[in-house]
Amino acid sequence: MRLLPISQCEPGMRLAKKIFSEDGIVLLGDHMELTSRLITRLEQCGVQYVYVEDHRTDDITPPSIISEETFRVAIKEIRTSFREMMDRPNKKKGVTFPYIAQPFKQMMNLIIDDLSNHKDAMIMLMNMGTVDHYLFQHSLNVCVYTTLLGMSSGYSREEVTTLGMGALLHDIGKTQISTDVLKKPGTLSNSEFELMKRHAQMGYQLLKDEPNLPLIVAHCAFQHHERLDGSGYPRGIKGNEIHDYAKWIGLVDSYDAMTTNRVYRSPILPHDAMERLYAGTGTLYEQSMLQQFRDKVAIYPIGISVKLHTGERGIVVDLNSSYPHRPIVRVLNNEAGEQLKAPYEIDLSKQLTMMIVGVNEKETDAQLV
Repeated sequence: MRLLPISQCEPGMRLAKKIFSEDGIVLLGDHMELTSRLITRLEQCGVQYVYVEDHRTDDITPPSIISEETFRVAIKEIRTSFREMMDRPNKKKGVTFPYIAQPFKQMMNLIIDDLSNHKDAMIMLMNMGTVDHYLFQHSLNVCVYTTLLGMSSGYSREEVTTLGMGALLHDIGKTQISTDVLKKPGTLSNSEFELMKRHAQMGYQLLKDEPNLPLIVAHCAFQHHERLDGSGYPRGIKGNEIHDYAKWIGLVDSYDAMTTNRVYRSPILPHDAMERLYAGTGTLYEQSMLQQFRDKVAIYPIGISVKLHTGERGIVVDLNSSYPHRPIVRVLNNEAGEQLKAPYEIDLSKQLTMMIVGVNEKETDAQLV
């Protein structure tokens, strides 16, 4: 299979992976043939990339760092709990709400168990082929990515669970903000932006007295937009005043926001997102954390189309965990754009003179299957 921008999909192509709803329900199954109507509908729903079948890459199956069952359980619990939070301001006083700590701890156990089964797991894009409420999927993405980083940092299971809970609930304050502001496609006004910034404090207020939830989880919501140099919000704290958990979450939150479709802009690819993050080294983000994050991110996801400096084009077929920025590429087209009768693979970690110079560039007729 290969990973294509929805803008490059054509009628007659077949899906290689399922498309899910925000509830974790399968909307389109694998092998489903795409039509012009379906492609348009997926674009309207905010799906930016899909995996499609390609006989030249039949053997390529991008790994999932959490199982489909864990994904379904997690997205359902997030949706249920977050929607209950959204309803709280409209409920009468005295109405009780179910506590969120226990079901989310159970969810964290599933996620940690899945990640433990993949010792060399890399951070792969998780929002491929999901028609979702942005807040639900984003919360799960940040949770899984941050949990993986916590595990690779040597944190204990208890610490990883708390870190993952903080990541899962970091944006819970947005449940108290009007969807008109959350989903506004244009630039926020000054007053709307100030309201949006309040989600960090709102999240803290929602979580600080939640039974059986460590207080640090509430502080993760409070601090995830704080930055090393004091330029963040809501309090403008800096350096060691910011808890390490919140630093991790703030870094991953920024990455996922850039690589996920938003109502006001399209996503960018992981390698571009990493460049932007590195621009904040030492001022916005800890250098050591950025380096560890870089070493765990698959900046060229398996299945993505790339162009080499030679003009040849191919598909990323595997990753090098020690050199994630130098994957293994199957060359499918020569420098003239002609299909090779005998595609071959290049391990960029061994061919150091070879460089990737383009990603997902639209192919010409000569290059298409």
